[in-house]
Amino acid sequence: MEKELTAWERLKIVHNPKRPNAYDLINGVFENYYEFQGDGYFGEDKAITAGIASFQKLPVTVIANLKGKNLEENKLFNFSMAHPEGYRKALRLSKQAEKFKRPIICFIDITGAFCGVDAEKRGQGQAIAKNIMEFMNLKTPIISIITGEGGSGGALGLGVCDELAMFENAVYSVISPRGAASILWKDPKKEEEAANTMKVTAKDMLNFKVADFIIKEPAKGADKDHVLMCENVVDYLIGALKRNLQKNVAMLLESRYNKFRKIGIFGE
Repeated sequence: MEKELTAWERLKIVHNPKRPNAYDLINGVFENYYEFQGDGYFGEDKAITAGIASFQKLPVTVIANLKGKNLEENKLFNFSMAHPEGYRKALRLSKQAEKFKRPIICFIDITGAFCGVDAEKRGQGQAIAKNIMEFMNLKTPIISIITGEGGSGGALGLGVCDELAMFENAVYSVISPRGAASILWKDPKKEEEAANTMKVTAKDMLNFKVADFIIKEPAKGADKDHVLMCENVVDYLIGALKRNLQKNVAMLLESRYNKFRKIGIFGE
């Protein structure tokens, strides 16, 4: 029996530049992807791609965080750290999906939203908060898949959904391990210890009822042609869409509300 990987070992797997990024998954899972650009207010954000596509002949809207496979691509995609324009673009496409009754599929892979001064001036926090509020009430199914990292509010901007799935080696956390180590121990070099303490793995999220499904990966998450990972996504989406498309709007919204109300422990 293989030894269970630690959170740190899984984090190193998702940082592998050969790991499929959003474009790999989109091209392997959907057909006829047509990308839209711009938020309708300020400009385009390359850190998030959004458009329409066909899944098993069903029209869908696809929204995804983008990571590059080399330095130049990462610079182009701002290392997946989205600006407010990216979240507003995502909301624009989501409202369009609601209008035309298209399910929304989100691929999440982000360390956190960009925290630069200009992003804050243009309403970074407000853009994320508005997405969380609006996604909760969208009258169409939303399926989100964390493919690598789901970091902080940056992930929550695409993470309000009817079903949340995670790749087997993906992680989901309120802060990066390096950030947590910097706060807790004043030493970012303790990020491995932080990662293994924070309970951020897909298995942890399933136990906490934050995630609903785990999507299997090839051994060590390294499949050069990415075919198996795409096939596993297709298998999951077929079931997820069937489960959620059969719900009427009232049932869909009530289930989504209850999904988030049951997360966490609180006392009065």
